[in-house]
Amino acid sequence: MGRVEPGWIRVPVGADAARWTTRGHCRKVLLVVHNVTSATRLLDVLPLFRDDLRVQLLATCTGSSPFQAGVPELLAETGVPVLPWEQALQTPVDLAVTASFGGQLAELSGKLAVLSHGAGYNKRLETPNAKRQTPDGGERGDVPGQRSSASEPPVFGFGPEWTLADGAPIADAMVLSHPEQLRRLRAACPQAADTAVLAGDPCFDRMLAARPYRDRFRRALGVAPGQRLVLLNSTWNPEALFGDGGDDVLPALLARLTAELPADEYRTAAVLHPNIWHGHGPGQIRAWLDRARRAGLTLVDPLTGWQQALLAADLVIGDYGSVSYYAAAHGTPVLVGADSPAGLAADSPVADFVRRAPRLDPYAPLRPQLDAALAGHRPLPGPAALTTSAPGASARLLRRAFYGLMGLPEPPEPALLDPLPLPPYEPPLRTAPLRVLTRLLGPGEVTVDRRADLRGGTADAGGEGPGGGPDGLQAHVAVHEDTLDPGSLSLADVIFRYGAADDPRLGPPASWAAEVLERHPYCRLATYVTGPGSCTVRTRDGDLLRLTADRSTTGGLPGADPAAYASALYAWLAGGKGVDGLPDDGPSEPAGRLTVWAGRTAYRVRVSREDPAP
Repeated sequence: MGRVEPGWIRVPVGADAARWTTRGHCRKVLLVVHNVTSATRLLDVLPLFRDDLRVQLLATCTGSSPFQAGVPELLAETGVPVLPWEQALQTPVDLAVTASFGGQLAELSGKLAVLSHGAGYNKRLETPNAKRQTPDGGERGDVPGQRSSASEPPVFGFGPEWTLADGAPIADAMVLSHPEQLRRLRAACPQAADTAVLAGDPCFDRMLAARPYRDRFRRALGVAPGQRLVLLNSTWNPEALFGDGGDDVLPALLARLTAELPADEYRTAAVLHPNIWHGHGPGQIRAWLDRARRAGLTLVDPLTGWQQALLAADLVIGDYGSVSYYAAAHGTPVLVGADSPAGLAADSPVADFVRRAPRLDPYAPLRPQLDAALAGHRPLPGPAALTTSAPGASARLLRRAFYGLMGLPEPPEPALLDPLPLPPYEPPLRTAPLRVLTRLLGPGEVTVDRRADLRGGTADAGGEGPGGGPDGLQAHVAVHEDTLDPGSLSLADVIFRYGAADDPRLGPPASWAAEVLERHPYCRLATYVTGPGSCTVRTRDGDLLRLTADRSTTGGLPGADPAAYASALYAWLAGGKGVDGLPDDGPSEPAGRLTVWAGRTAYRVRVSREDPAP
């Protein structure tokens, strides 16, 4: 038995692995991970080796990226044996697959296939020092055609500084998604052009296959019929939308997104690059965005949920990252909120898109800009045409390339990628106080405009309080019981919360509501939301009511947030109307009826009495 280095694995590879492995005659495929971002692209292609008893999958991490957080956990979730990088360099494999150029890739045994980990190759990036070190610290010597360190940085993945070692291509297969990339590769490094393989974009193909399920993804995010989902996204970089390297507009933009956009007309979510998420730490990101999250912003998982959120979005506010480009390729309106950095290759498709895309003015009123972008949207032709030249075919093309490199016949079954999973149901949770403006339009018909009040103040409708102003305009404050500042509950006209009707910690909804009214003497309405379309309400006058959305008006789907229905009922009662004054549907239907308008969408809500006794 050979010497075993500390931390090296012994099965299914190692000096004496033959003694312990059950299937020892497999071809070995090594997934080479640089960081979490590159790992996600490798996870896209992992299913191409499924059901093949001739192949043993392995994984390793080069350790060359500064973004190492999250990598061990992600590799552990795959369940694939993980080799330390030093062992990987000494382990014979038949094929290595990577989505970056970090580490001593030229020293790996076997054939090497390199994929892009984004929407093509678009950014300029110098190797770390004047001697053109690789990211792991090893130096590369000068090679023919290589630029001097004083010239413009090469395009990451295209320049000879990245693609060559001792004048020869590092990769046996340089996977590209479109011929325009091959043109630029030939210009940047002709020595590597013969290794190019046009094999599409597996990430984009998974989204293409999932487009029919867009409505499901919207419902998973709690987007109601008629509501618009605005997705904020940022790549990593000081010049990115989330960065503070230039004019730091993010703090004001976040607050205004949730304060200027009516909560029942717009849903907001954010997708941040994994290098932001893991570089600063998920806990730090949540802490930085706590105020926006309390106002209704949802942080989308950057590994398993961003593609679904992108497909669900009505509009994207982004920068020069791949998510913005993928959104544009799907025909989604994109407002660019950060300038293109000098590090973006001027002749790349992403740079062209950023130059042409409409801009977001972070200091102008937001809603007119969003509405104008939606109304006047005309998809730019570049992203849809240049993202991939083989839409829907990447699985077939990639598997053919991988098995060809191994010299192994392909399995007879079709090559297929995994479908995007259905995300968990994650409706917005607004615990910041809400300013609510209402207007009585007619019998049982009320408009509701709820907006997050991050100042913690009272509602302001030109001095009009309960009882109504001109044209039936009213204002009140609605506060979640779990608000960060308990003092705001003393200002609340409506207090609400969400939970199961049989939650033993809270008691029955009727009892919870009675307790709230007793604890907060200025509250006029206590609302317990028990499901996507219903809530239980107790009034200060002692009425116990059940509000239920009529799903015949929403295509059988949940409507708006039931807390908005409660605010409409409050406006009706505060306007001097009684529950018995609500219109009904005739003697066969004793319940009253509210018509609640959120923007241009009307929701019919049935209001029925229940026994108020505890």
